[in-house]
Amino acid sequence: MELNRIARLAGGGGGKVLLYVLDGLGGLPREPGGPTELEAARTPHLDELARAGTCGLHDPVAPGITPGSGPGHLALFGYDPLVYETGRGVLEALGIEFPLGPGDIAVRANFCTLDARGRVADRRAGRIPCAEAAPLAARLNAIELDGARCTVRHVKEHRFVLVLHPEAPAGDAVNDTDPGRPGLPIRAPVARNAASEPTARLLAAWLEAAAERLAGRTQANMALLRGVSSQPGWPRFPDVFGMRAAAAAAYPMYRGVARLVGMDARTVPAGAPPLVDALKARFADYDFFFLHFKPPDKAGEDGDFDRKVAAIEEADAIVPDLVDAGPDVILVTGDHSTPSVMSSHSWHPVPFLLHGPPARSDDATTFGETACRAGAHGRVRGCDLMRLAMASAGRLAKFGA
Repeated sequence: MELNRIARLAGGGGGKVLLYVLDGLGGLPREPGGPTELEAARTPHLDELARAGTCGLHDPVAPGITPGSGPGHLALFGYDPLVYETGRGVLEALGIEFPLGPGDIAVRANFCTLDARGRVADRRAGRIPCAEAAPLAARLNAIELDGARCTVRHVKEHRFVLVLHPEAPAGDAVNDTDPGRPGLPIRAPVARNAASEPTARLLAAWLEAAAERLAGRTQANMALLRGVSSQPGWPRFPDVFGMRAAAAAAYPMYRGVARLVGMDARTVPAGAPPLVDALKARFADYDFFFLHFKPPDKAGEDGDFDRKVAAIEEADAIVPDLVDAGPDVILVTGDHSTPSVMSSHSWHPVPFLLHGPPARSDDATTFGETACRAGAHGRVRGCDLMRLAMASAGRLAKFGA
């Protein structure tokens, strides 16, 4: 549904909505016939919300498509990621409040480790700590190119942002250099149209300079570039949905995607309890709240089934406090699936629960993939969830006479 049509239905009145995102929530069994990570976790509070509410599964982008975190969150905010498409670079830059100017091109980058043959041995360089990565980012910030100024800012662990300030207009349609799995060489930055060829050349020159500055290291000796993008001019969330929106996340990228659509995003410490504090501190001033919890995704990407189970249990523990804060509608889901058995994002649909008036329960008695498959909502697209939450909060007017 087009955002301008939603804006005409959103009158501005109604209840408060909480979106609680457990990043990478969806999973797969560790052994045939066994439970997924969510089903193996002890989640009495989420189960209670599921019993009193309604459940279903959602495809963040479309069936069979493996989503990145950016498209996955845009869908949860009500933006169809097949229409509103941007690279992760701009999200990462906004996440650290980098002042992107007109014509700037942002790239999400991270340190990686190459083996003696020049192939990627570790795409995340062992998730090197900030204390080690920040000086390396500062070293790369000194790179100078003909045709553009370059800025590098450390983000978190192995991640950093590269921003090009081209002297002449340049496009942002450039492919990622990340090969996607170990054992392969880094890909060359390739432009997808003529306007972006200058950007591809600048990025190739930057990578060559980065290799020289990181030479001699056995770990974090090269960089991967992803999500080449510039800032788009999209409709803003408060204007479309008629809700003053607040966001809280420990990781910059998720604050970035929230800021991209006009949310007031704040940094919180890692862990679940700080999310409760953030919600309660700002509850009176906003109508919509996005709380982001990262650990399930990290554990899934690391292939650690048990740690993902523990992370989901940590997320469940704060649910009573979130309920006590007083939101009228609570939507709990993930931005994508990250099965531990795959150690990566996947195309599998993501469970969700919707709790709030008017009360109409379904047959789901627990919160998990199997129970949600039989839920009242069936299987929908991720961008449908915001409308369901708004309708439950009494925030959408009737369509037509």
